[in-house]
Amino acid sequence: MLTTMTRLATLTMIGAALITTGCTTKVARVDTSEEIALSDQWNAKDSELVANEMITDMVSFPWASEFELQNNRRPTVIIQRISNKSHEHIAVDTFVNDIKRAIIRSGKASFVAGGEERDSLREERRDQELNAKDAKQMGQEKAADFALSGSINSIVDEEGKKRVTFYQVDMKLIDMESNIEVWNGQKKIQKYQKRDSFGF
Repeated sequence: MLTTMTRLATLTMIGAALITTGCTTKVARVDTSEEIALSDQWNAKDSELVANEMITDMVSFPWASEFELQNNRRPTVIIQRISNKSHEHIAVDTFVNDIKRAIIRSGKASFVAGGEERDSLREERRDQELNAKDAKQMGQEKAADFALSGSINSIVDEEGKKRVTFYQVDMKLIDMESNIEVWNGQKKIQKYQKRDSFGF
């Protein structure tokens, strides 16, 4: 009886091992510049490409060169707000960081901190005034010359196993002194997804 129970336990263990082996998940490192689209949703590559294309278009307009010619310095830009009005959750902070990098990389404008980041820096300066010998003075911030804002919108068209997801990103740049809109940009992305017979 003991032998039979031992054999049964051994077979159970072997079966469990085979099931576990069959369900093994494999993970591999891939180049971050490579696009891996597992769905038709907004992804990291969309964020990077849209930011780069839109900022390249933005700095190609005459506002930047005209400002530098009149003021003998590069203009400063602050990101006022980028809103997600799409049907899905989008990591807007990642998109904003892609925009910041594109602005700085362009060499046509400087970027100034805003929102929570600015408040945190001001708090740090207040702390320095109390505790540091060579503290940075309050009231010496560079003001923003232009404010950038925008939104991400989407439309989903679906029938049967086919779905088309359309994204539209709109952004505009406003002169902080005159309230003149010096640039207005738009980027569209359309994705087609077809589900197989084992789809959801």
